[in-house]
Amino acid sequence: MKPVWLALGSNLADPLQQVQNALDALAAIPQTRVVAVSSFYRTPPYGPQDQPDYLNAVVELATALQPDALLDHTQRVEQEQGRVRKAHRWGPRTLDLDILLFDRQTLASDRLTVPHYDMHNRAFMLVPLLEIAPAITLPNGTPVASLLAPLDRTQIRPW
Repeated sequence: MKPVWLALGSNLADPLQQVQNALDALAAIPQTRVVAVSSFYRTPPYGPQDQPDYLNAVVELATALQPDALLDHTQRVEQEQGRVRKAHRWGPRTLDLDILLFDRQTLASDRLTVPHYDMHNRAFMLVPLLEIAPAITLPNGTPVASLLAPLDRTQIRPW
């Protein structure tokens, strides 16, 4: 079993229920179990500001699945909860599940980039990640806490 950290986000259709349903669905993925769940945070949208605030959290999983297989499951969960992928990024959504880190692996494919390609700019991902894994490092050894240090966290509030 390998450790994996996923970011969860929602700002449509009862975000609290969306994230709780996602956690239940993640726990039901074969060969996978939930290890830890961060607190839930209210954050302003990343990108266009003309949308509701987000509920953000991070979950740690332990999985025997390969990264692409886990991605298939997370995308299925998003679709089952009404996620519609649109051409423009950062719009409102019922559910967003992003693989932040997958064990100590570095991956770059058309489907998946790990560590998450932009997590170093997203305090709303790093705050909950560090809550449940305060000593976590990137595969290259960089402490994740050092990524958060220069970022503005003032608008991240408890849900």
